[in-house]
Amino acid sequence: MSTRVVVVGAGAVGGYLGAHMARAGVDVTLVDAWPQHVAQMREHGLRIEGMTEAEGFTAKVRALDISEVQRFIKEKPIDVAIVAVKSYDTAWATMLIAPYLSASGYVVTAQNAINEETVAQVVGWGRTVGCMLVNNFAVDLYEAGAIRRTMPRRADLASVECGEVHGRITPRLTALAEMLGHADTVHMTPNLWGVRWSKLCVNGMRNGVSASTGLGGNARDGHPIIRRVVIKLCGEAIRVGQALGYSLEKIIGLDPELYARAGEGDPAALAAVEATMKTWTELGARSNLQRPSMAQDIAKGRRTEIDAINGFVALKGDEAGVPAPTHRALAEIVRKIEAGTMEPRPETLFHLA
Repeated sequence: MSTRVVVVGAGAVGGYLGAHMARAGVDVTLVDAWPQHVAQMREHGLRIEGMTEAEGFTAKVRALDISEVQRFIKEKPIDVAIVAVKSYDTAWATMLIAPYLSASGYVVTAQNAINEETVAQVVGWGRTVGCMLVNNFAVDLYEAGAIRRTMPRRADLASVECGEVHGRITPRLTALAEMLGHADTVHMTPNLWGVRWSKLCVNGMRNGVSASTGLGGNARDGHPIIRRVVIKLCGEAIRVGQALGYSLEKIIGLDPELYARAGEGDPAALAAVEATMKTWTELGARSNLQRPSMAQDIAKGRRTEIDAINGFVALKGDEAGVPAPTHRALAEIVRKIEAGTMEPRPETLFHLA
């Protein structure tokens, strides 16, 4: 019998993965809380756009509102539940889908931040699998029923990494990688926690900065002052991750130690990192439309994941005895912007450089 997949949270990431799986013939159902989005998917399908015309297609998908999930009780049990909601919604989303899992069913956390423990508290560690969207993966749900990718697909670079919490490459992980491979190049990692923290370093250096400055990816990294803030944030997060014992992997193609030294003011390291960042803005590594998810949230007047990203780095830094003051300061600024008491503009972060 075919594997049954349900995606909880059919936004940018969940919708992108789900649309590609549906087009490939995977038995997948998309569940979302935005009524207009669900209606658009039902009536017209889910439109996917990319940086090339060849990437565009419309997938016919089965879409349900979260209020309709109880109908699963009359259907075949779920083998794979992909949770792709915001980090602060992880617990309820997992509890929503847990009753409908098959005996061997499991939950995949395809999210920013580190949410495996939250999922495991609901379904157990044996039913928890991690999935990270890493290299060259940036998408946004820009209107109901339409998702666009703003970074290029590359066959030579895995944009999706999935891993078991215990680090083994299991048959179910191999099957998951095959399904996710319909959307992009996939790598199965034996180092889930190291990859998770490495991705957190990337989110920590980009998301809150764009949210608080209003700058897209290219403008953010091209700004001479803001770029220094970005590097400083990455270096702090790396030092915290090292103190926590994670085996960090390359961060956007560079050795973590190089970022850390650059953030600490090492002239040679800083020059090397800045030179690399400039190439991202000059060589078309992403569209000028690219905005990290947190900047999209601010633009749409929604709650952000700041506490699960920069706030989390600062918290873990305190626990490890390695302070991350730039992360803490950024988190406070984003909370004010989120609440509407401060406007996003580059000058808000100049003092952090």
